Amino acid sequence: MLEGHSDLVTSVAFAPDGQQLASASADKTVKTWDEATGACLQTLEGHGDLVWSVAFALNNQQLASASEDCTVKIWDIAKGICLRTLKGYSNLVTSVAFAPDGLQLASASLDHTIKIWNMATGMCLQALDGHSMGVWSVAFAPDSLQLASASRDCTVKIWDAVTGACLQTLKGHSREVNSRIFTPDGQQLASASDDKNIKIWDAVTGICLRILEGHNKNINVLTFTPNGRQLASASDDKTVKIWDTATGACLQTLEGHRGSVWSVAFAPDGLQLASASLDHTIKIWDATTGVYQEKLDGHSNSVRSVTFTPDGRRLASALDNNIIKIWDTTTGAHLQTLEGHSDSVSSVAFAPNGRQLSSHSVSRHSTIKIWDAATGACLQTFEGHGDLVRGNYFGYLPTFDLTIFLKP
Repeated sequence: MLEGHSDLVTSVAFAPDGQQLASASADKTVKTWDEATGACLQTLEGHGDLVWSVAFALNNQQLASASEDCTVKIWDIAKGICLRTLKGYSNLVTSVAFAPDGLQLASASLDHTIKIWNMATGMCLQALDGHSMGVWSVAFAPDSLQLASASRDCTVKIWDAVTGACLQTLKGHSREVNSRIFTPDGQQLASASDDKNIKIWDAVTGICLRILEGHNKNINVLTFTPNGRQLASASDDKTVKIWDTATGACLQTLEGHRGSVWSVAFAPDGLQLASASLDHTIKIWDATTGVYQEKLDGHSNSVRSVTFTPDGRRLASALDNNIIKIWDTTTGAHLQTLEGHSDSVSSVAFAPNGRQLSSHSVSRHSTIKIWDAATGACLQTFEGHGDLVRGNYFGYLPTFDLTIFLKP
């Protein structure tokens, strides 16, 4: 267990190389940890209020933190010193994101704005104003040239990260947007809503290219195949649909679950799809034919999340009965049961090397555990408390990052 914060932990992020973790807390500090030993490497002090979000630069050398004190701080990870304090917001800062090229940082605030900062000088390059309500999250496109922001005003905006121009405002959903995701090449964006529709947008022109209709209840999550050619959607209508992103055609409707489908994941090769449901089962499907291949039994409660290892050979599932299970995707054999959470496990994610697994449980106490995926041993535990709100997995970055989203 990683102990040291004196108040709730709001955010945890892995460094891109997987060797360190950072945690943000309501105790106004950020801590960095050695992933292998659990040792606290640095305690970063300086914020005047709770810290909501942390993000590593892709060079593993710097860390950004966003705080309720209306500032962003940039830290030298090795030395533990604050390099810069970025000011200019009139309300709390909710989110920070580094550009993949490492040259810029974006931050979002409940004051309705986004700012883009030069990482070398700390200068504010752009102040992006256009949302009519607070901004919850920001994410760069893979080429670092565009930025997407998601707001309480129910819109997604796409910005030119160089000029600051609002390129597009993506409107059209009539209810809350639950999932927003870039294609791997950054050229298109998909959004799903409680209005039961999926929209695919041209990230350059903002034109709604396709409206994917077919679900008859809320859509909970979207995911693209690694090549971006297909999109899977999971719904409260108990189905998963696979769509052709070029034509908008529904290629497959995967039926068989007896409860809402909360999570869906493609295998790294895009040939298989796993779905997790409140009916206590995981199903593995042939993503090309839609044929049901295997049901992973052994869950005594609802399955909230599924994820493949990077090599596609194993699958992890998160359950409402406080446990995680690891499965062999070829044989369907149950390999490990990971126990230790005291409440429902809401999400799981493998590290890029496939050797570690992170799990997130939320009740009155928010807990993240890091596990050895081979032995099932719990390596580390992060604890805090608060109310979970839906996280925004919006954009694509090659990092292993699991964040607790708490209500400001």
